[in-house]
Amino acid sequence: MTEILFYHLTERTLDQVLPGLVEKSLQRDWKVVVQAGSAERLETLDSLLWTFRDESFVPHGSTRDGTENLQPVWLTVENDNPNAAHIRFLVDGADIDETQDYARLVYMFDGHDNAAVEHARERWKFHKEQEGVEQTYWQQNPNGGWEKKA
Repeated sequence: MTEILFYHLTERTLDQVLPGLVEKSLQRDWKVVVQAGSAERLETLDSLLWTFRDESFVPHGSTRDGTENLQPVWLTVENDNPNAAHIRFLVDGADIDETQDYARLVYMFDGHDNAAVEHARERWKFHKEQEGVEQTYWQQNPNGGWEKKA
């Protein structure tokens, strides 16, 4: 069974939230894929994961780095899973149809962007029709924490 989570960002930005979620995934000994909606966004995320905190970084790679199967975190704009990731974060309009390779898929979307909200709704409906998935919807509270809404 694949767990699909929808994270509705309303209080903090993707750049503020994603690195911590990736770190938590690595602490669970999960390999990670982060799929962005564009190459430009991928470059931003690449820089962010190296610099988001002074005392640490998230080790990661992308196609320009090679050694895909050795990367704990793989950044991509494709539907690939070369590091056999357990969890996939889908950001900035990225989506995927095949879910069976993952324990968890996480759609993260900006609640202040109507197009992003509509895209998340479409993906919810799409995955709802699939067998072998369980979906939950989480929204940020004013403190930046997550509240399960569905």
